[in-house]
Amino acid sequence: MKVQKVDFDVVVVGGGAAGLSAGLVLARARRSVLVIDSGEPRNAPASQVHGYLGREGIAPAELAAVGREEVTGYGGEFLDGEVTAVKGSVADGFRLVLAEGAAVAEVTARRLLVTTGLVDELPPVPGLAERWGRDVLHCPYCHGWEVRDAPIGILATGPLAVHQAQMWRQWSDDVTLLRHTAPDFDDEQYEQLAARGVAVVDGEVVSLDLTDDRLSGVGLAGGRVVPVRALVVPPLFGARGGILAELGAAPVDREMAGQVVGSAVPTDPAGATSVPGVWAAGNVADPTETVIGSAAAGLRAAAAINADLIAEETRRAVEARQGAPGGER
Repeated sequence: MKVQKVDFDVVVVGGGAAGLSAGLVLARARRSVLVIDSGEPRNAPASQVHGYLGREGIAPAELAAVGREEVTGYGGEFLDGEVTAVKGSVADGFRLVLAEGAAVAEVTARRLLVTTGLVDELPPVPGLAERWGRDVLHCPYCHGWEVRDAPIGILATGPLAVHQAQMWRQWSDDVTLLRHTAPDFDDEQYEQLAARGVAVVDGEVVSLDLTDDRLSGVGLAGGRVVPVRALVVPPLFGARGGILAELGAAPVDREMAGQVVGSAVPTDPAGATSVPGVWAAGNVADPTETVIGSAAAGLRAAAAINADLIAEETRRAVEARQGAPGGER
């Protein structure tokens, strides 16, 4: 995609919900904005987006296409490509280097917003990746309704599994907690699971059983097959924060219930990182964020970036006025 210029007020790296939302807000604020997208959305395996008010059930690709159209309608630009390096600072501007094959080799920006999302690192069970987003799932708010009342298995790899089982029990009364590689649970946890009718099965899951290209069960190391129609797995949420680490805002481990669930780039509530002039929003900053939440985070970051640019422009205008003949009062 050919861009009309190479110098921008703001460059947004990442064209998912957070990046598109930010691009829309900044373009409407009459900022020159470029959204760079590598074309690797996290939710590509999913057939629909859920919980997005006004867009319930829309396909991820369709939502992205609508968002692009809205951003370009206000003058925002897009560039398909991958950023391989970022140099500079807020004082002298940021220079972004793109991988070979992009329409331009470099672009510059006064401010930078990173919305590159995360990578779901799945447990090493054969077949999980191929079923991811179909009947191998992780978020009940994204997929629970679609597997309601079905036999659901919870693949346990740590202490968070008990909480996951109790969550998914909301959507089905046929939930089985597969202990897999998790340490044994304590008496209180077993009591809670029993009280909700959640069965616990020992043994490591080593395979998936399919019937007519649908999940029908999981195979244990001892040969037993446990019937399930959906399998909940706990991925590690790995932040795509390479360019942020290069700038000095590296991702850090994120924990839930004493279990490391992935990594995220620390930001303030508006998305500002520890590096002046650099913001982050969406799953790269919060691995638990949904699509609509990421869009909201992109909006907040865009408003903060615009306010920061206004402050800089006001300061420069005052300096110019005071430096002009007769300008001091």
